[in-house]
Amino acid sequence: MTPRPPSSGSDPKKKAAQAAKSAKKAVEKKTSGKAAAPKKAAEKKATAKKAAAVKKTAKKAPAKQTPPAPQPLEAETVVSPAVDAHDRERLLAGTHHDPHGVLGAHAVPGGIAFRAFRPYALSVTVVAGDLRAELHDDGDGFFSGLLPLREVPSYRLLVAYEGTVQDVEDAYGFLPALGDLDLHLIGEGRHEQLWTALGAEPMIHGGVTGTRFTVWAPNARGVRVAGTFNFWDGSAFAMRSLGSTGVWELFVPGIGEGELYKFEITRPDGSKTLRADPLARRTEVPPNTSSIIHASHHEWHDGAWLEQRGGAPAHEAPFSVYEVHLASWRPGLTYRQLADQLPAYVKDLGFTHVELMPVAEHPFGGSWGYQVTGFYAPTARLGTPDDFKYLVDALHQAGIGVLMDWVPAHFPRDDWALAEFDGRTLYEHEDPLRAAHPDWGTLEFDYGRREVRNFLVANAIYWCEEFHIDGLRVDAVASMLYLDYSREPGQWLPNEHGGRENLDAVDFLQEMNATVYRRVPGVVTIAEESTAWDGVTRATHHIGPGGFGGLGFGLKWNMGWMHDSLDYAQHEPVHRKYHHHEMTFSMVYAYSENYVLPISHDEVVHGKRSLVSKMPGDWWQQRATTRAYLGFMWAHPGKQLLFMGQEFAQGAEWSEAHGPDWWLLDPAYGAEADHRGVRDLVRDLNIVYRHTPALWQRDTDPAGFQWVVGDAVEDNVFAFLRYDADGTPLLAVSNFSPVVRHDYRLGAPEDIPAWHESLNTDLAKYGGGDVTNPDVIKPEPQSWHGHPASVLLTLPPLATVWLRPA
Repeated sequence: MTPRPPSSGSDPKKKAAQAAKSAKKAVEKKTSGKAAAPKKAAEKKATAKKAAAVKKTAKKAPAKQTPPAPQPLEAETVVSPAVDAHDRERLLAGTHHDPHGVLGAHAVPGGIAFRAFRPYALSVTVVAGDLRAELHDDGDGFFSGLLPLREVPSYRLLVAYEGTVQDVEDAYGFLPALGDLDLHLIGEGRHEQLWTALGAEPMIHGGVTGTRFTVWAPNARGVRVAGTFNFWDGSAFAMRSLGSTGVWELFVPGIGEGELYKFEITRPDGSKTLRADPLARRTEVPPNTSSIIHASHHEWHDGAWLEQRGGAPAHEAPFSVYEVHLASWRPGLTYRQLADQLPAYVKDLGFTHVELMPVAEHPFGGSWGYQVTGFYAPTARLGTPDDFKYLVDALHQAGIGVLMDWVPAHFPRDDWALAEFDGRTLYEHEDPLRAAHPDWGTLEFDYGRREVRNFLVANAIYWCEEFHIDGLRVDAVASMLYLDYSREPGQWLPNEHGGRENLDAVDFLQEMNATVYRRVPGVVTIAEESTAWDGVTRATHHIGPGGFGGLGFGLKWNMGWMHDSLDYAQHEPVHRKYHHHEMTFSMVYAYSENYVLPISHDEVVHGKRSLVSKMPGDWWQQRATTRAYLGFMWAHPGKQLLFMGQEFAQGAEWSEAHGPDWWLLDPAYGAEADHRGVRDLVRDLNIVYRHTPALWQRDTDPAGFQWVVGDAVEDNVFAFLRYDADGTPLLAVSNFSPVVRHDYRLGAPEDIPAWHESLNTDLAKYGGGDVTNPDVIKPEPQSWHGHPASVLLTLPPLATVWLRPA
């Protein structure tokens, strides 16, 4: 029979007492206080007595009775309550798909059979109200007994071990704690809140407190739960298979938050593997790998932030990002300690957002979080999930948006995580050519499998809804889009149309973006995509020339601008004229996508040197070129992103082992002023940027930009105008030569009567030479550079100057 919840709506004590009274003599004679297995002779004798009692009662009963009196058990053949050999073998081997159909309490001929599988137990006793019946020890941890009851009572188990007795609810006395709708959505690959259905969920089920365990493992022959609550022996905690969905489920009464657990999976070949929960919301601190039962108790205080964050789309709003590797920003700080320092620091620098390098759990710190094993769990290195929520909350209350790096392109091969999770390829593609990522030794997701796609789409939603993340920067999109990515001929197969596009990945990214934008208004998704794929930030329903709809991202990293501009800046000024086009070429395609200009962690590690160390010349020239470069970057169409440490011109490469060199800002350090000057410039860049709509309002509109001079090759000068929605301009001029250029004539609009400097990267307070244009600059009626008027400026060496209408 199907087990029922222990709470039936009736009084369990009265019910048990009634059952005990009707069966009192039989229980006493058959068990002598114990529910022993009946002998054949006793079976015949008991059956005869019951039949006689039925006959006698029937003769004395009145012809009509309303309502009819409760009837005792009818005469029937009494069967052995013990688990049969076949089920016994499967339960011992961990290959039973329906342990609830065998264990627990079930109606059988002769009464109710109680069966328990409790390895190492000395005895198991059923307690139902005043009734106590010790089950027969059938060996190998199996216990059984037959009680002549009409229906399954509300009962508990007293399980005696050496030195202790546990009073517990029977895990096999409960209906599934997962609803039909959940199973239907999982089967369809459309469960948008998958984390509420799979994983470990503390809950009250059937009036009993416990934890529901669920896991998707369609190839498993059996699944059991092992953890601290059963001394890591899952023998007695077999899960049941819920039909064709591949989902296994078990409600375990009496356990809750803080318990460690894993799933013990019997593979198709009969071998066993112990796996962390793919949907675990909390994990142990690496290198430990267990999952932890978790329920959130954080109370959010960022309602005002969430209400306003969707006021304007990201590409039409100020958007400057400080990229942070949390574990090394201030090494040793927890999430809550970071919440006391990071928001204040970022707010002081004027950045609108932080981007957190992957915080999802990962086993190897040297991967910086880009090889994820716990997709639904913030890394435990810095605290609990609620601690991470506290940090996000603090950033929001400081007016700072939170972006998070998200890694759906691949996962590591660790044998306790996702790789061949249930004994066969599951999360990875079944074709070895499609499964192995050639660059990182990892595995690629099978985007064509609906359950895998659901796992990832729901994960994107999870971070936005549960942790109030404001945007996802999606890592390694290019490696997802192309079947031949980093593969030689013969190492990949074309798609069904003969092309190299990964059509499954395209579908996945479109579904992810469409779903996230629909469910969580105000968020932004950002693609790290390094190729010329058409329509990365185009709407999914707009078909491009290649026949594809857009991928649906809000923004895309401009990797071309990053490589070109850094290459230009690294050359000696005398050679820059030969690379002038590298600074102007970005405007050829600037409006093909909605771009972010990234100076990220990837550009300041592994021999690439820090930003200031890339620049040629002596220490003064290096800092000056860095300041000029940042001024050019903040004025260029697109959003800005700067990795931590570069804001104060750290000379050393970043290392996750020790983080930024904060000692450079110690007043006792002799060159502290040099580093503080660059940091002060970054602060002022952000402040002026925020208050100048021309620098961000029309980033994706060609009418918001106009070259003044883009071909001053011999001068190493670039000048352009930016316009806001009302037509108000900003004039940005960069001089990447180490000489002062006096009376440098530039074309200018004739309708602006006067200009003034709003920012100059050569100011003394930034560490510059203080070559400025202190007075109001009035245009002259001399046409120049195609404009009817012109201005004469003094251009500082290795510097960028911004001018606004006076």
